[in-house]
Amino acid sequence: MTKTLVIAEKPSVAQDIVRALTPVAGKFEKHEDHFENDRYVVTSAVGHLVEIQAPEQFDVKRGKWSFAHLPVIPPYFDLKPVDKTKSRLNAVVKLAKRKDVTELINACDAGREGELIFRLIEQYAGGGKPLGKPVKRLWLQSMTPQAIRDGFNALRSEQQMAGLASAARSRSEADWLVGINGTRAMTAFNSRDGGFFLTTVGRVQTPTLSLVVEREEKIRKFVSRDYWEIHATFGAQAGEYPAKWFDPKWKKGEDAEAKADRVWSAAEAQAIANAVRGKQATVTEESKPTTQASPLLFDLTSLQREANGKFGFSAKTTLALAQSLYERHKALTYPRTDSRALPEDYLPVAKQTFEMLADSGMRHLAPHALTALNNNYIRPSKRIFDNSKVSDHFAIIPTTQAPSGLSEAEQKLYDLVVRRFMAVFFPSAEYTVTTRISTVAAAPGRPKQGAAPSGGSEPHEVGSVGATSVHSFKTEGKVLVKPGWLAIYGKEAADEVEGGKDGDKGQNLVPVKPGEMVNTLQVDPKGLKTKPPARYSEATLLGAMESAGKQIDDDELREAMQEKGLGTPATRAAIIEGLLTEKYMLREGREIIPTAKAFQLMTLLRGLEVEELCRAELTGEWEYKLSQMEKGQLSREAFMQEIAAMTERMVKKAKEYDRDTIPGDYATLQSPCPNCGGVVKENYRRYACVGKQGAEGCGFSFGKSPAGRTFETAEAEQLLRDKKIGPLEGFRSKAGWPFTSEIVIKYDDEAHNYKLEFDFGDDKNAEESGELVEFEDASLGACPICGSDVHEHGSNYVCSKAVPTAAQPTPSCTFKSGKVILQQPVEREQMTKLLDTGKTDLLDKFVSMRTRRNFKAHLAWDKEAGKVNFEFAPSKFPPRKPAAGAATKAGAATAGRASAAAKKAPAKKAAAKTTAAKAPRKAAAGKAPSAALAAVIGNEPVARPEAVKKMWEYIKANNLQDPKDKRTIVADDKLRAVFGKDSAGMFELAGILGNHLGGDA
Repeated sequence: MTKTLVIAEKPSVAQDIVRALTPVAGKFEKHEDHFENDRYVVTSAVGHLVEIQAPEQFDVKRGKWSFAHLPVIPPYFDLKPVDKTKSRLNAVVKLAKRKDVTELINACDAGREGELIFRLIEQYAGGGKPLGKPVKRLWLQSMTPQAIRDGFNALRSEQQMAGLASAARSRSEADWLVGINGTRAMTAFNSRDGGFFLTTVGRVQTPTLSLVVEREEKIRKFVSRDYWEIHATFGAQAGEYPAKWFDPKWKKGEDAEAKADRVWSAAEAQAIANAVRGKQATVTEESKPTTQASPLLFDLTSLQREANGKFGFSAKTTLALAQSLYERHKALTYPRTDSRALPEDYLPVAKQTFEMLADSGMRHLAPHALTALNNNYIRPSKRIFDNSKVSDHFAIIPTTQAPSGLSEAEQKLYDLVVRRFMAVFFPSAEYTVTTRISTVAAAPGRPKQGAAPSGGSEPHEVGSVGATSVHSFKTEGKVLVKPGWLAIYGKEAADEVEGGKDGDKGQNLVPVKPGEMVNTLQVDPKGLKTKPPARYSEATLLGAMESAGKQIDDDELREAMQEKGLGTPATRAAIIEGLLTEKYMLREGREIIPTAKAFQLMTLLRGLEVEELCRAELTGEWEYKLSQMEKGQLSREAFMQEIAAMTERMVKKAKEYDRDTIPGDYATLQSPCPNCGGVVKENYRRYACVGKQGAEGCGFSFGKSPAGRTFETAEAEQLLRDKKIGPLEGFRSKAGWPFTSEIVIKYDDEAHNYKLEFDFGDDKNAEESGELVEFEDASLGACPICGSDVHEHGSNYVCSKAVPTAAQPTPSCTFKSGKVILQQPVEREQMTKLLDTGKTDLLDKFVSMRTRRNFKAHLAWDKEAGKVNFEFAPSKFPPRKPAAGAATKAGAATAGRASAAAKKAPAKKAAAKTTAAKAPRKAAAGKAPSAALAAVIGNEPVARPEAVKKMWEYIKANNLQDPKDKRTIVADDKLRAVFGKDSAGMFELAGILGNHLGGDA
C-alpha cells in the first residue's frame, strides 16, 4: 500500500494535522519522529533543517576576509545540514526515501519561508536535485481542525506554487550573495590596518539601519528656532471660548517649519496681542457633519506597530505571541501576513466568528458581538472582503474557536485583534465639526485707552497695510454625535478628539448668535521652540520599513506601498533584533538609537558610493520584484543577474578605493592631546592629534574600533580626559571570543608617545614597584578581613592596607577582588553590597572559560577560604541523591580562581582523585499502590519512577496542568484523593506517590 508523507514546519503543527485527520483518515500510531496510519506518514522539520552554501571549489575557508578571493558568485549552490538539527533532517529524509511513500505534501507555513524550508529538504533528500516524487501544497490560514481538513480537500499543485518557490530561492540566494560578499568586503576594508573588525551588512538590514542613522543625523543637525503663537479667550453672551491667531493668507513654502499660526518674533507676537486686546470681534462659523471609519483589519506589521504603541511590545514579542495564538491556542488566523482584507467568500465565517464571540462569555467583548449580530452589521463590503487585496494570506482575525488559558500578554494581543475585527464591521463614528473664525479689526499700534503697551515698547503695524489691521483667530470644535465603532473601545476613545489642543480643537463650543459681537477677554503670546524629528520607535520603524522609508500615515495608501517595503511582515522583527544584537542600534525606553558603529558603517558605504546597501527605496524595489516573481511576472534568472551585478560592483568599489580616509562628518574632541596638548580630531579609522594652531600633529592617535568595538564619541572623550575607561563589554579576540576589559592610555618610552592598551586588571607590576598609592574615591565599605576601608585601585577593589600607602608603606592585608570577573563587570554598588551584606545581587554575565557559556551567580565573601567566591542560586530542580558511601561536598568555584584563569595563570591540579567503586544498581522492587492511587494508575505493583511516569501520562491525557503555570497540577476528583488537596507542584509528585505505595509486592 502506498502512502503520502506530510512534512510540517514544526512538531506542534504535525500534531495538529494528525488530530484533524484522525476522524477522517483513521487512527495514527506515534513513532519517535513521525505519526503513521494506512494513508499518511506525518512528520515535521524544526524550522530550517538545510541552508545554502557555496560549493567547495567556489569558496575559500582560509583568507576568506581578503579581497583576493572576492567576489564569491557561485554558478549554483550546494546544501548543508544545520548542525543543531542534523538528526531531525536525517529522520525526515529517511521517511521521504521510503519506497512505500509515493507522494509528498508540503505542510510548512503558508508563505515564502515555509516554501523554502520544504524545497531545500526535498532537494537534499534527492541528493542535490528534486526527489522525483509528486508534491502537493497544503495551504493553511487557520489551525482549527476543520480548517486543516478543508486544506487537505483543496491541496495546491506544484505548478501553482512554482512562482513562490522561485521567489523563495531567489530571496535566499540574494541574501547570501549580498550578505557574504558585503560583509567580507567591508570587513576586509576595515581590517586593512591590522586586527579584525567584523562589519556585517545585509540586503535588508543595512537599508533599515540607514533609515535610523539618517533620522539621528537630522536630530543632531537640527537647530531649534523660537516661534510664538497668540492664544486668546473670547466672551460671548453664552460663555467663553478659546481661539488661536492665524494668517488666512498663509501659503505653504520651502520652510517646512512655517505654519499659518506661527510668528517668528516676540515683538510681532506682542504687537498682535496689543492690537486686539480689549477689542470686539465679529464671528463667522461653519458646521458640517463628518465621519470617521474604523481602521482596516490587521496585517502583521500594523499589529506589531499597534502593540508597540499601546503595550510597548517589541516586534519580536508581538510575532511570538501571535504565533502562539495561531498554533497553540488556534485562536487567531495565520499571523505572518501582509494583507488587510478577507476573501470575498469569507462572510459566513465572519458571522460564525461573531456568534462565537457573542456566546464566549468574554464579558468585555461579547456585548459588542451581540450588537453587531442584532443590527445585521456583518454585511459584504469591498473595504473588508476583497480578493484582489488578498495575497497568499488574508488579514489577521480571530478564528471560530474561543481561547482559554491565555497568558496576560496573549490576552492583550487577542483583545486587540478581536476589537479591530469587530470595529471594521461597525458603522463609522459621526462628528459635527465646527470651524469658528473670530475677526478683530483694530487700529495698528493703538492699545486700549489708558492701558500701557505690554512689554514696554510701542507695538508696530502688523497684518494688512492701511489704517486698520485685521486679525483672525480660529477655533475648531469636534463633537461626537454617534460613536459607531468607537463604542467597542469604550468611553475613553469615544470622548477623545484627535489632535485636540487648547484653543485649536476644543470639543464643545458655546454658541454664538448670528451677528453677535464678542469681546476679546484675554490675549497672550506664547513662546515655543521648534522640535527635531522624533527618534524611531519599533512601531514607527516598522512603518518606515513597510513603506520603504516614505513616511505614510494613511492606512490605505500605506497598503498600496507595502509591496515595495523593506523585508516582509514575517522578517521585519528579526531584522530589527539582528541590528540590536550586532550593536548597530540600542533600545532606550521605546526609542531606537543608532550607535557609533552604525554611523561608521554608513560613512563607509557612502564614501565607497555603494548606494545599493544604503537606499531603502532600492531594496524596496527588489522586494517588489520578488513579489512579481511569486505571481509569475518576472523570471528568476533576470533577478539573480541583477543581484550578481550589484554584488560585483559593491566589492569592486571597496577593493579599488585608494584614498587615505573616507569623507564624513567627523567630531573634534574637547580634551587635548596628552602628548603635546594639541587638538584631537576624528577621521574614519582613528582619533588623531592634528597639532596646536599652526603646528603639525605629534603623531598621537588611537583606533576607533579596538578589538571590533567602536567607541561612542562621548567614550573617546572620557578616555582622552581620564586616560582610562571601563570596564567595557563587546570586544572580540582574534579568535572571535567576546571579552570585557578596561582601556587605558599609557606613555610608551620606546615610541616617546602615548598609546592605547587593554587593562585586564593585573596590577602586580605596580605592587612590586613599591610605589605609594593615593586613593581618590570614597570608601566602598569595611574590609571583611581587617575592617579597613576598601577602595578602587586600577582594575581591582582592594583593602587600603593591601597596597603601599603613605600611612602604611608595607601592606598588611590581602583583600583584593577584580572589577571584571569572567567578563562580568562588578559595579561599585555591587561591591558595596558584598561588603555590607556578604554577597552581591545575582549577576548574569559571567562567561565560563571552559565552555564559553554564560552563567549566573552571586559573588560572596567566603570566610573559610579568605576570598570572594561564587555562590550559585539554588536549583529549581531537586538535587539527585548521592550514591551510598560517596562523599558529597558542596563547593563553589572561587572568583579569585576565575580571575586567575582570565589572566591565564596556571591552575593547580588536584594531587589525587579518589573514586568510590560503583556498586551495580539494584532493580527497583515493585510496590502495591493504595486504592486512591490504583484508581489513577492501575492495581499492578510498581516502583516509584514507574508510578510517576504513569501519573504524568494521566495528567497529560486529561490536560490537568495549570495553563498559567505548567509546573502546577490542578486535581480532578481522582487526583484530589491522591493529593489530599486541590493542586500540587510537579516536584511534589514523587513524595506524594511514595506515601501511596505500600509494601513490596
